[in-house]
Amino acid sequence: MTPADTETTSASTPAEDSGSERVELRVPSIADGKHMWTLARDSKVLDLNTSYAYLLWARDFSRTSVLATLDAEPAGFVTGYMRPDAPDTLMIWQVAVDAASRGHGLAGRMLDELADRTGAARLETTITADNEASQRLFTSFAARHGADCTHSPLFVPEDYPDGHDTEHLYEIAPLGSR
Repeated sequence: MTPADTETTSASTPAEDSGSERVELRVPSIADGKHMWTLARDSKVLDLNTSYAYLLWARDFSRTSVLATLDAEPAGFVTGYMRPDAPDTLMIWQVAVDAASRGHGLAGRMLDELADRTGAARLETTITADNEASQRLFTSFAARHGADCTHSPLFVPEDYPDGHDTEHLYEIAPLGSR
């Protein structure tokens, strides 16, 4: 067993879902990188990165990311990192939940797990104007944590080489206990 495998085991958080299914939230391992890529691809809404990027993410940013399994099958993930210039800020990069697992609060549970695990005082993410599901997810997260949620344009189409839509920076702070 590698140190990452040991860490994964010790960082898992089993929980009973509303039905008989068992949900586990845990630190992803390198072996989970392929599942993260597949979940992102199958979402059909996330910007898909190379499979190599998800392997690196699972290795280098595993402590600030979470993988959710439902009955031992990958059901979702959240990738994040602590901002180097703001070490108390958790930046969320991607959130994915398998289509069959949506509508049960899994994304919110993963965000709560990361906020608790990292002890972040602030959370940031970027969301496009047409992504209403993510807007609801993060405003609901802010409400659960008793935090303010503000947003403003961060990256505009002129910043991108491919005309990507404006990404609005959502800033959620201060994170308090729920």
